Amino acid sequence: MVLKSHLLLLLPSTVLLSAITTVASKCAAGVLPTPSVFGASVLTLDAVESTLESTSIDFCNVTLTYTHPGQSDLIKVWLGLPNAWNGRFQGVGGGGWVTGFPSEMVSAISQGYAAVSTDGGHDGFGEIADSWALNSPGNVDLYALQNFASVALNDMTVLGKQLTEAYYGNPISKSYWSGCSTGGRQGLMLAQRYPGTYDGILAQAPAVNWEFIAAMFWPQWIMQQIGYFPPQCELDAITTAATIACDELDGLKDDIIGLTGQCDFDPSTVVGQEYACSNVTGAISKEAAEIVRKTWRGATNAEGVLQFPGIAPGSPLGGIVGTTCDASGVCTGKPFLITTDWHRLFIQKDPNFDPYNYTRAGWDASFHASVQQYTSIIGTSDPDLSEFKNSGGKMITWHGMADQLIPFNSTVHYYNRVLGLDVNTTDFYRFYSAPGVDHCRGGLGAAPTDPLAELVSWVEDGKAPQTLAANRTVNGTGWKKELCLFPLSSIYKGGDPAVASSYLCE
Repeated sequence: MVLKSHLLLLLPSTVLLSAITTVASKCAAGVLPTPSVFGASVLTLDAVESTLESTSIDFCNVTLTYTHPGQSDLIKVWLGLPNAWNGRFQGVGGGGWVTGFPSEMVSAISQGYAAVSTDGGHDGFGEIADSWALNSPGNVDLYALQNFASVALNDMTVLGKQLTEAYYGNPISKSYWSGCSTGGRQGLMLAQRYPGTYDGILAQAPAVNWEFIAAMFWPQWIMQQIGYFPPQCELDAITTAATIACDELDGLKDDIIGLTGQCDFDPSTVVGQEYACSNVTGAISKEAAEIVRKTWRGATNAEGVLQFPGIAPGSPLGGIVGTTCDASGVCTGKPFLITTDWHRLFIQKDPNFDPYNYTRAGWDASFHASVQQYTSIIGTSDPDLSEFKNSGGKMITWHGMADQLIPFNSTVHYYNRVLGLDVNTTDFYRFYSAPGVDHCRGGLGAAPTDPLAELVSWVEDGKAPQTLAANRTVNGTGWKKELCLFPLSSIYKGGDPAVASSYLCE
């Protein structure tokens, strides 16, 4: 039976979808063929004709569940098949522990794409992984992690493509992947492990080196070691001072550090400087300056060797250097939950473990264990993209330089390794920097206007983008800019700063 309420299985109510009562002849569980993927068994398939709320866009709303026999998993796949199909297929990525965001399918469906996403076998919207990470204390559910890391991504694509072509009775012309953060990591995973799956991959602000997930706790551990958790106002004052010092390196004073690699600001130079935010006042301490310095530097081992790069100067510090203060002004750490999950559940395999309790040796051992035990499962730092290149694939990555969660320099490091293997990397993979942009979006900088459209143009028309069109709003006015192909940087050359021609990539 097709139930009207089944639509809620595809998209949360906040996405504002509504089902219509008319069921198209093809959009029914009894009409659609049951798809298959090697190693899996499809359990249920439901379909209902639906309409995107406040639009006239009709689509077939398909939900299927499947399992990998012997693994005790149950994975859900969502597929949206618009009546006005553009002939293309789009996989939609997730974020955090969420394998796929069904809400992100709305944009793809509205543009005529057949769109697919998956829950990867677990509910990631609770933000923490306690419900699925462990089979029991000491025992990680490696099948669940494997599904989240890679397997479910390929499964949903194979299943989605079969249903799409059966529904329309025509082959898919081109297929694309679009995702940011976890979705960016997923894009790289598909390029590295399933290189022929997508013709074009948009891997934005990717969690490219999985070591970052352990390193995100570094500033929290440093604050614990120093014995001081600064109020956010104090941390923000240091960020502001760095921005003032390095703002005009790119030729334009706009409260953005456009050349973070050339910003050599030393936080210790503002120790003693007063700060004030509402009812919070004080003077910048040497402890806070050291915390910020080590955050920008990144996680290091006992010998001072870099384990993972830090976020760039000018990035908001509240993401990984988060603190919260009570009414009396006593502050404690407020870590990003995903990193504490990783240390508790996956490295130590103990839900009650507190990563603030690491010794110096304990920190180094945990970081090594994270790399050693999990890189083969979820790591996407393999620079060898030759199979993806040979399959004809094209990939675009852009990353905000003010990313407060995934360091911009981690993508720089990965891309340099890809370039080291293939001097013609830009023939199939291009990376662009976005000064002043936060994680995936936000910040004062110019974010890409429509990078997916530029990827489609590259794949289908052979027009490789030299820059990515971007825009920002300054005092209510739209500014246009072009994001530069790495390693070039956008330099202001004079004239109207709201006009893209006032900048050059150098």
